[in-house]
Amino acid sequence: MKNNDKILLRGGAVYIIIGLLLAWSLIGVYSDLGFVKAIFPGETQRILQAHIDFLLMSALILGLRATRVPFYWHIKWSMVTGAFTNSGIFLVFAMFPVTDPSSELYMSELKMNDIVHALFRISFVITTYGFGGAGISLLRSTLNKKQHLPE
Repeated sequence: MKNNDKILLRGGAVYIIIGLLLAWSLIGVYSDLGFVKAIFPGETQRILQAHIDFLLMSALILGLRATRVPFYWHIKWSMVTGAFTNSGIFLVFAMFPVTDPSSELYMSELKMNDIVHALFRISFVITTYGFGGAGISLLRSTLNKKQHLPE
């Protein structure tokens, strides 16, 4: 495989599968399945957000991979890592409503929340670096290396 793009393909594939599992989880919550509601005691909206975000991230990763533009290894890893952690934020909120600032169960005084929210900020930086770097690489690939001015 050219440019060692397995990480992008694997990440995109796994995130599609997670997105599908979350779709079924939504059905379970809406159908009042006790064990699913026990896994996701938080806001149902957070499951939907995670579902959409995982599918969006997989589409971005696979779309960028399909361009065949070579990306540096650290950009690829940042895209895949950031896509998981960014989408995972919504899962954490759905599974642990005490971490969700929009939940009635949110407990701002918990030290755990300071750590969780610091990790979320780091996740945004990693995601921005990965997808921003991919966007810049893609844009640079469209520019002619040798620009000739008409004589």
